[in-house]
Amino acid sequence: MKLGYTTLYIALIVAVNYGFTVVPLVEMPGGEKWPPMSLVVGLIFVARDFAQREIGHRVIIAMLLAGVLSYIMASPFVAVASLAAFLVSEFADWAVYSFTGRPLAQRVLLSSALGTPLDSGIFLALIGHFSVIGVVVMTLSKMLGALVVWWMIRRKDADATPDPV
Repeated sequence: MKLGYTTLYIALIVAVNYGFTVVPLVEMPGGEKWPPMSLVVGLIFVARDFAQREIGHRVIIAMLLAGVLSYIMASPFVAVASLAAFLVSEFADWAVYSFTGRPLAQRVLLSSALGTPLDSGIFLALIGHFSVIGVVVMTLSKMLGALVVWWMIRRKDADATPDPV
């Protein structure tokens, strides 16, 4: 059984949680702070979709494994906040991906659109930096990764579809 996307999914979660502990926040106008690592989180949601294609609903076990590794390798405070946010947002992402029956590109976009704001709000609340602006900025940052992958899948699907004669 190939586990490339599952391994990538776990590694991205651990890397992002580690990054949240070492990459400084960027000061924004109005005193808000933006974590640059949020740009990578959007890719995690997409990697989860592909990991689920590899291992089915056992992707939840991969998420929990990543949470344990993050707790050991990153700040336990960040790992707990991240795992709590991931549990809620990833279950929402998983449900959209599992039950909509839409084409892959649409599931990637829809599941990320639902999961990323949940993840942002919960994570920021648990680390004590919740604000509407912070949630919006983090959500938009995360959606960039999802939009790139969505566009790539759509383009690949369009290239694979023969032109009508």
